[in-house]
Amino acid sequence: MAARNTARKRAFQILFEADQRGAEVLTVLADWIRLSRTDPRQPPVSEYTMQLVEGYAQHVDRIDELIGQYAVGWALDRMPVVDRNILRLGAYELIWVDETPDAVVLDEMVRLAKEFSTDESPSFVNGLLGRLKELKPSLRRDQV
Repeated sequence: MAARNTARKRAFQILFEADQRGAEVLTVLADWIRLSRTDPRQPPVSEYTMQLVEGYAQHVDRIDELIGQYAVGWALDRMPVVDRNILRLGAYELIWVDETPDAVVLDEMVRLAKEFSTDESPSFVNGLLGRLKELKPSLRRDQV
């Protein structure tokens, strides 16, 4: 499963870069793919990374709405950029990727928060994604 860990990390990095640049996430994904084909030092972009980024892009408005609604005391635009993009990736995979167990999604997003964010971020990420996990059946019904 190391390949999936790497894919999630790259997807997070693409979301983060897009957020920082104010660019469309699919444009940044295309840049990463192009660079990986022309620069041997750039690692390839895996199919799973593409699936995560494209899936997020498809549901971006709903994901941001959910994060904003359930992040108690945090407006989406005031959230640390790292945390916001970990939550975006986690929300997408948790709600729309059925083949990944929920516990794996939570563990992986907490791991990313530990690696890239503050000491408080892992519990924040775990708490918010845990809430979305509890609400997942009703959130999915909302999409029908």
